[in-house]
Amino acid sequence: MPRKCPYRIDLSEAERARLEATARRYTAPYMDVIRAKIVLYAAAGLDNDEIAARLDTPRQIVSKWRKRFFRERLPGLEERSRIGRPALFPPQRRRRR
Repeated sequence: MPRKCPYRIDLSEAERARLEATARRYTAPYMDVIRAKIVLYAAAGLDNDEIAARLDTPRQIVSKWRKRFFRERLPGLEERSRIGRPALFPPQRRRRR
């Protein structure tokens, strides 16, 4: 039996307008468009499995962004800095023998 998501999304007019504008922009980063569409579909009453199928995205990703939007609203959809060891790029040069 599918699980029922406890995070029900209700959007204000301003939030809906901003998310729809982001979802329509061709020049927006792909991640921003997907996040906006996830929230818009969630507000339309779709389950996480249905949203994941429509967007060809794992259900866990849909669940993550629905939950984050529920708790933090629009600021929750913004990219966050990553914590941890910084990437080593470009690769370090090998020592000469």
